[in-house]
Amino acid sequence: MASPTLSRTLYNLTSLDYSKPQARRRSDSRRSTGTGARRSEIRCEAVGVASENRQQLVTTVKNGNDSLEICRVLNGMWQTSGSWGRIDRDDAVEAMLKYADAGLSTFDMADHYGPAEDLYGLFINRVRRERPPELLEKVKGLTKWVPPPVKMTSSYVRQNIDISRKRMDVASLDMLQFHWWDYSNNGYLDALKHLTDLKEEGKIKTVALTNFDTDRLQIILENGIPVVSNQVQHSLVDMRPQQRMAELCQLTGVKLITYGTVMGGLLSEKFLDTNLSIPFAGPPLNTPSLQKYKRMVDAWGGWSLFQALLKTLNQVASKHGVSIPTVAVRYILDQQAVAGSMVGVRLGLSEHIKDTSAIFSLTLDEEDVKSIQEVIIKGKDLMRVIGDCGDEYRRA
Repeated sequence: MASPTLSRTLYNLTSLDYSKPQARRRSDSRRSTGTGARRSEIRCEAVGVASENRQQLVTTVKNGNDSLEICRVLNGMWQTSGSWGRIDRDDAVEAMLKYADAGLSTFDMADHYGPAEDLYGLFINRVRRERPPELLEKVKGLTKWVPPPVKMTSSYVRQNIDISRKRMDVASLDMLQFHWWDYSNNGYLDALKHLTDLKEEGKIKTVALTNFDTDRLQIILENGIPVVSNQVQHSLVDMRPQQRMAELCQLTGVKLITYGTVMGGLLSEKFLDTNLSIPFAGPPLNTPSLQKYKRMVDAWGGWSLFQALLKTLNQVASKHGVSIPTVAVRYILDQQAVAGSMVGVRLGLSEHIKDTSAIFSLTLDEEDVKSIQEVIIKGKDLMRVIGDCGDEYRRA
């Protein structure tokens, strides 16, 4: 049997070529004082989401008796894995506290995102010591388990979940999102049943999926696994989840948590009016996420069509006094079955609390939606090019 540490290996997502339908799946002790005075100074309204928008801030994902309240914009921690620049531990934890104080208190990570789970453990201890109990109640840590396709025994699953619990310093994981590489091996059902057993023991609060397709989601639900959500790639360029997946979610109550929603930063003013076909003419594609989503743009319709989309988004953003990423996330949050959308955080390196908080006060009107749809329908149907949700990681 493989060691649990094998599942901690970072899979490489940056070399997938989405322009080719047959892309290969795997070429995938600075501290505050913590005094009572410090506690009394914390005001979530001081920065971030205005109090009148707090009703829009959270939602609940649920299945039967299982439920979890999350922020509708999640802080994605893939960026801590090392390829976006060196992360200083203390600066990262300080940044996490700042996001949580602003009301952006849901963090998404994985067993293979470098030190992400360890950072969360340090962060949640700071919250316990230095913040009011009400904030501790609101903070949620969602993690993923991405095992190799070995035999899924109860002991093997338990060992891996215990690793995440220890790293995150929690008795019970708020949410465990499960990924499986190879559908021809139905061991994913065994794993999910063992995860459900751990949930019944109180070691996991909610069981969820990541990058599963519609057919497998239906099989999982038919097997009585109470998954609350499926985390999938979803953006203005990649509308695949709004086809078969959203229909099943509407019927079953399973929600979608989306990533890639701002396409690693491509959906921003930084790339407006740029020509990447000329070497060094535009901003460098110097992160794994920018490289990954540039290939998605190429598969969808190319840089010229993407520029048309950016121009339309810029017009909508200017009309409302917000940024392009704010419009892009708001549009996806308004799609059926979407509970929340991920925005990646480069902890201690950069911050986007203001833009993220603006999402909750933005309402797109009919004119906005129509103008955006007129552009995105000109792109290719990525369901035909790539396949269903998650197929980009599995097609040989």
